[in-house]
Amino acid sequence: MKTISITKNWIEGDCPEVHKNIHEKNVNITIWNRAIHEFEEEINTLLNADIHLNLSGNKEIILSKMKEVISVDKFPIIFKDIEYLLSLFKEVTNASSFRFLLGTVQTNMCRKFHADANDLRLLCTYEGLGTLWLTDDNINKEALKNRAGNDMIVVDESKIKEAETGSVIILKGTKYPENNENAVVHKSPMIEHHIEKRLLFRIDTNQFLK
Repeated sequence: MKTISITKNWIEGDCPEVHKNIHEKNVNITIWNRAIHEFEEEINTLLNADIHLNLSGNKEIILSKMKEVISVDKFPIIFKDIEYLLSLFKEVTNASSFRFLLGTVQTNMCRKFHADANDLRLLCTYEGLGTLWLTDDNINKEALKNRAGNDMIVVDESKIKEAETGSVIILKGTKYPENNENAVVHKSPMIEHHIEKRLLFRIDTNQFLK
């Protein structure tokens, strides 16, 4: 049975249809929670390979280039999942060109809470800690505007949200049409001092929504 929960500025559920709600005016993040236990063997292989795949183009070009680096025979589950997520993101955004990243991460990529200067972004952490994000009522907007430290931006650190491993999230950025004040504020998890790796998948649109 599919379930979708609507709470203030975010919507989450156990089905991909949750992402159709990202275009709602007051929503700035949608979350599809899912289990990916069957991915474990392929994920571990990619983590050990320290992969870093950066691609750009339409869905077909990206998948074609991806096949040159990642064998479909060796990684059938992840390849099928990425193909599906590209199709899902294409349907949600109506975009035809994308920026694509699949990579092993061992650093704190974005240390400070911020909003992206784009329209929409899809993220999935296949392994490791997930993206941290803030609800609207947990943001000191003035501190964020002045690019203050995280301790000033976050009103209550105990209420920081974290995407679960395997969950697929779509985030609104500051370039989403008529959305300059409603972009989701987020940052990467701190992993450098935990001797930990993440396997991160990210898709951005190459053009803003029409």
